[in-house]
This record gives sequence, C-alpha cells and structure tokens, in this order.
Amino acid sequence: MKKRSKSEALFARAQKRIPGGVNSPVRAFRSVGGTPPFIERGLGSRIWDVDGNEFVDYVCSWGPLILGHCPPPVVEALREVIETGTSFGAPTEREVELAEEIASAVPSMEMVRLVNSGTEATMSALRVARGFTGRDLTIKFEGCYHGHVDSLLVKAGSGMATLGISDTAGVPESFARTTLALPYNSIAAVEKAFAEYGDKIAAVIVEPVVGNMGCVPPIPGFLEALRTLTEKRGALLIFDEVMTGFRLALGGAQELFGIRPDLSTFGKIIGGGLPLAAYGGRADIMARVAPSGPIYQAGTLSGNPLAVSAGLAMVRYLKAHPEVYQQIEARTAQLCANPPDGITVNRVGSMFTFFFNNQPVTDWETAAKSDRAAFGRFFHFMLDRGVYLAPSQFEAGFVSFAHSAEDIRRTVETARQFFAAI
Repeated sequence: MKKRSKSEALFARAQKRIPGGVNSPVRAFRSVGGTPPFIERGLGSRIWDVDGNEFVDYVCSWGPLILGHCPPPVVEALREVIETGTSFGAPTEREVELAEEIASAVPSMEMVRLVNSGTEATMSALRVARGFTGRDLTIKFEGCYHGHVDSLLVKAGSGMATLGISDTAGVPESFARTTLALPYNSIAAVEKAFAEYGDKIAAVIVEPVVGNMGCVPPIPGFLEALRTLTEKRGALLIFDEVMTGFRLALGGAQELFGIRPDLSTFGKIIGGGLPLAAYGGRADIMARVAPSGPIYQAGTLSGNPLAVSAGLAMVRYLKAHPEVYQQIEARTAQLCANPPDGITVNRVGSMFTFFFNNQPVTDWETAAKSDRAAFGRFFHFMLDRGVYLAPSQFEAGFVSFAHSAEDIRRTVETARQFFAAI
C-alpha cells in the first residue's frame, strides 16, 4: 500500500466545503472505494500526488493530454502569452488563427465558435440545431454523456452510472421529454424513432466512439445510417467529439470513419488541456448564431488568450508530427493485446477500456453487465503499484505520446500479476 496520509487529510477537509469533496463526481472514487490521491504535479506520462507517490497516468485529464503532461510546445506558448494578459473580453488575432486551424483539420467545421467547456459546446450546438430546424426533439443514445446539459442528462453514462443515478434531480420533466434516448448501435431503434417523430426531431447527437460507458466503437454501418436518416428527414447530425476530436485522428472520428456531420463539438484538447471547447459546422447553419443571426450564445472567457495559445501550440504540433498518431495507436495496441479470459477489451486508436465482462460490449445494456466489484479490485491493485486508471468501469482510458515502451511493458506486467493471483 502506498502512503496516503496527506491525500486522506485533504479529502477530509474538502468534504466540509465541497460537495462530496470533489469538483467533478467521478473523482470521489465512489464506485471503486477508498480515498482519491490529490495530485500535485505531472510531467510526461507521470503524475505525482501530495504524498510523493508516482503513477503512470492513463487518464490524461480524461483524454485531452495527447502529448502528455507539460509538453514543451504548450508550456512555451503559455510562458509567452502570460505576460500579455489573461482575458480581455474582446477579439484577439489568436482566436482567428485557432478557428482557421480547426477548420483546416476538420473540413466539416466551416465556421467555428469557441467556448469554455464541452458542456457549453453541446448545449450550444443543440440550441443551434433547434433554432435552425424549428424543431424541438433530440435523439441521444443510452450511455453517451454530452455534459450536464439539462435535456441530455437522460441515461447519460459514466459519471451518473458510476454513482448509480439513472436520471438527475433538478431537471424539469418537460426538458427531459425533449430527448429520445435510444440504444447505441441500434439502427432499428433510430429508424423507428424517425418513423414516429420524424418531423419533430431537430438533431441526432452521438459520440461517434463512446467514451462515457467505457470505450464502445460503432458497429459497421451505424454512423452511416445516422447520416442517411438525418439527411432524409431534415434533421441535423451532431458529432460530440469532445473525447475523440484530434485524438483518434487529426480530423477526429469523422476523419477516421469518413462521415461528415452537420455540427460538431470539441473539448479541452483544442486548448492544449486548458479550459477551451468549440462547436461548429456548416456555414449556413452557423450563420444563424448571434450576432449574425437570431440564435444567442455568448461567453466572456470564450477564446481567452491562455487557452487559445495553448491550443494553437497543440494543434500545430499535431499537424507537424503525424507520427504522434502512429506511435500512440501502436502503444495502445500493445497495452490491450492478449486479454485474459473473462475480460473484454475495446479499443479505438488510443482510447481503450478493460471491461470485466465475458461478452462483447456494444451498448449500455452489455456494458452494464460488467463486474464492477472486480474492476474495483483491479483498479486498486494497479493504483497501489503505480498505475493510474480511471476510477470507474464506465470510463475510457487514454495513451499519450509521452508514454514509453517501458511504461506499457510495466503496465502489462502489473496487470498480469493481478490476473495470475485470482
């Protein structure tokens, strides 16, 4: 067991002033038990907690740290900009440059609006879809999480599943009724919904590769069917690429699968790990956003110099170094190779999940059959030996460019020790 005295003391203090002792629920370790380590610093593939324990980090701030912790290009960009100001609430040249870089990497993003979080991006994209189509209903998929937007907290995966919450308190029933929650990977369910509600559906929003019930890829033809059905029925297709964007490929999952959505949302990776997000898509749709059009959305910190500068450094590095994607996919494949009996491993690129489940995991129903108690034992075995995984069976893991071959070898060997002992 690693020493945890400082983390335990901090957690006790935190619970007196912060709900549950954390500022985002999954950090509380409720599904795996124990005290969360309070992180002091990170560098490359490693993080250190306040007790001095070192961990190989496969959370990577929930995905955006594709270059690892404190990558030199991002750190240097922040050093340069910090002396010029942190926020102006006014336009800057870097905002234009980042929008141009995003549009260049993701052709469907003809116009881009920068915001501050993935939740803000999906909330705004849905408002735009409703405003553009004049319709009210949204199709989402069970187990997909699109931020804590009121109308989308219906069967919302990861954090809520981890805590055993099906739907959240505080959301008016009238909001929830605007959302149709369907099984992920079920083309038949989507066809049935369009047959019944077709002229009322504004949008279908989907994680093209789910990261919020664990990593769950689309079955062949699923994304293509969503594209065909939405085009046929006059609804918009929204790709939530908060996890997948710039991680699975420079152009995100839509590049990987060859699907062009109408709108897309991106998260912290476009800010180099700092609070930054974006939504955007077809120019004729985005032209309806204020001040060009009647659909209102605003934010004082949107496009702030710190996050934008870090994002520019990150995106430009990825464009200049395609070997990043080759290396992280190869390392993740090594990490996920040869799972033991009773374990299902899902992987797409550098996203992965070890499901304690002896059947294929293709949707929330199959993911929910995983042995959460067994995962909890595995999680703590790995944590005690210096491997930091997401503290929930229903979260994806991530490999960064900073993870070395030795990191992967050590992690695989540690996991084998666990399975050999059971």
